[in-house]
Amino acid sequence: MAVQINPSILSADFARLADEAKAVEGADWLHVDVMDNHFVPNLTLGVPVVESLARATDTPLDCHLMIEDPDRWAPSTWRPVPGPSPSTSRPPPPRCASPRDPGQGRARLHGAQARDADRAVRGPAPRAGHAAGHDGRAGLRGQAFLDIMLPKIRRTRELIAKHGLELWLQVDGGVSASTIERCAEAGADVFVAGSAVYGAADPAEAVRALRTQAEEATANASWACAH
Repeated sequence: MAVQINPSILSADFARLADEAKAVEGADWLHVDVMDNHFVPNLTLGVPVVESLARATDTPLDCHLMIEDPDRWAPSTWRPVPGPSPSTSRPPPPRCASPRDPGQGRARLHGAQARDADRAVRGPAPRAGHAAGHDGRAGLRGQAFLDIMLPKIRRTRELIAKHGLELWLQVDGGVSASTIERCAEAGADVFVAGSAVYGAADPAEAVRALRTQAEEATANASWACAH
């Protein structure tokens, strides 16, 4: 699967969300962290803002639900997403999963993907989907990358290959020019970057530069050469 660069709107200027979305056109997805100040210690965007953001950009939205009741809100968060995105997948769709309630969600997500890296590679698992690994404390932005996550990424990639799964492996947290190559070498192919993109003078150029780094690192990675 090709490298994907996923700017995080959490690091954008919330007073200019439409402009900030346009500033990263050319990115694969726009990562939207939905937080309720209960599941994580932060309060960000809800369904009305997600709907407005979806109307303001052609870039698909990757909604990360860090909320107490994802089964209730996931369908309404998914519906505004335009075009092909990580919220659309081949059937059958998985249930909504969270670290507190892995795989036990009540509502099917109308095709939405919701996977946790710790269980996405343990059976039964879909043959196509999305495994996400969060580096750092969920709900906070601007955190430093933790190298202790690299073995977990490698192990997840090994299990994906072992079971013949078609999964994107996403890394969210601390992705930057100084860390993205290590993540790609370890096995990640989807990268959520916040301040590394929106803290740059030219966010679109930052996306292009990160993509180039990730593609070069992936091309030389042992896990990619084995395919």
